[in-house]
Amino acid sequence: MSRRAERTPWLTALALPGAIWLAALVALPALATALISLASRGPFGEPVPPWGLHNYALLLTDPLFARVLTRSLLLGAGTTLLCALVGYPLAFHIAASRRQTLWLLAITIPFFVNFLIRVYAWMLLLQKEGLVNAAAALLGAGPFALLPSALAVWVATVYTFLPFFVLPVYAVVERIDWTLRDAALDLGAPPLRAFTAAVLPQTLPGLAAGAALVFVPAAGTFVIADLLGGGKITLIGNLIQLQFGAAQHWPLGAAASTVLMALALLGLAVCLRAFGAREGGR
Repeated sequence: MSRRAERTPWLTALALPGAIWLAALVALPALATALISLASRGPFGEPVPPWGLHNYALLLTDPLFARVLTRSLLLGAGTTLLCALVGYPLAFHIAASRRQTLWLLAITIPFFVNFLIRVYAWMLLLQKEGLVNAAAALLGAGPFALLPSALAVWVATVYTFLPFFVLPVYAVVERIDWTLRDAALDLGAPPLRAFTAAVLPQTLPGLAAGAALVFVPAAGTFVIADLLGGGKITLIGNLIQLQFGAAQHWPLGAAASTVLMALALLGLAVCLRAFGAREGGR
């Protein structure tokens, strides 16, 4: 028996608790949500028979839902792009810095503070008498109407999810084989060409992981839009919250949740397929 075959039972045993955890807290709730989405609305919003696809038909024929979903997907995609523009070079800087521990601490320390408190902190910074307008007044500008606004939602969303992009990319950058870039330079490739041909492909796993970790929660966020958007910017997360809360329509909220999950899984599948094709072509 090979050594790999001998290790397989032990690896299976070690992976079993994680598999149970994922099944109990991810797979089963997702299945329950999908089942509730097929029900009808009861007197108090609870799921009751008859079962069918009527909730999905209602969502797909409602132009408001299409606008809200599009706005949410654009927020998720835009947040991912901005996090990539900021986080990708930042990950390289951290990997090359002598103060890596200090940089990593600066990135992760916000996680020690409750998410809601961080959003309220942005409210204090962006309000009319906040620090941002105070700094602008010193420069002879402002005051600016930063709160509530779409700009405040974008800024807080990028701030919130930036660490989720930086850390996976940093983990990959730490393992880059720089001799490939040096070889490309020795063969006469320009620096940019050497980077895109020898370095960028090695960071694709981190980019894919970072994009997934940012896009999915950013597209489904609702607290930031509620507090910093003043209730004027409705996202898919706000719509789901409304259906499970004030509107008391659990099946419709579950249908909206299922649509969001399906689109997120579709996006992840496309990314993984593209990444796998790129890996296979290397």
